[in-house]
Amino acid sequence: MAATATADRLDAIETKIDALAGRIGSLGSFLEGQAQRRRQWDELRADLAPIAGEAFEYVSRELDEIRDFVEPTDLLRLTKRMLRDLPYLEALLNQVESLQQLGADLAPLAGEVVIALMARLDELERRGYFTFAEGVWNVLDRVVTSFSEDDLSQLGDNVVLILNTVKEMTQPEMMQLLQRAAQEMRQTEGEEIGLLRLMWRLRSPQVRRGMSRVLKVLESLAEPAALDALPQGGETSGG
Repeated sequence: MAATATADRLDAIETKIDALAGRIGSLGSFLEGQAQRRRQWDELRADLAPIAGEAFEYVSRELDEIRDFVEPTDLLRLTKRMLRDLPYLEALLNQVESLQQLGADLAPLAGEVVIALMARLDELERRGYFTFAEGVWNVLDRVVTSFSEDDLSQLGDNVVLILNTVKEMTQPEMMQLLQRAAQEMRQTEGEEIGLLRLMWRLRSPQVRRGMSRVLKVLESLAEPAALDALPQGGETSGG
């Protein structure tokens, strides 16, 4: 039994020795890995050292160039302000992103609007709106070039009177009267009326009322105020 116990103890010792050897092997692998990473870092530092030196020299040269225009204190103050205003800058960037998203959402709609507008413009062109507008523009150009500054001043002074006259002339009764007169002139165009027939027509109450209105118009034209309003050339020709 003593031999058996001794053998068990030896087996336990061997097991512990094997476990310890495994741990030592793992520790050796870990140390080897650490050494390899340290060598890599050393190689990286060796490679970056010249680049860092060149970058530092470049920054130094750039700072020397702008030193005559910008003071270091100004740069420091600007940096502090930018750091202090970072929330506002972030909000501004969010708004820009929102506008960009809105533009992306509105792009298809804008395309449809442009297509509808082009179709509408094509329809207006086919119906002659643009030709009519060009004609109206030519008329306005003739009107503008035909009136002097004095004419425009007189027109401004009498614009109320002109509008009132146009208003009176466009009353339904006046328009009907002009229409009947135009129709009568077309019907009697080229017709010769003798003296007896003319005297016969004077017996009609409507003819007498019409002549009375015409005489009233002639009387109003003979008033001194109306004569004073006539141009000098009209007065000369009338005299």
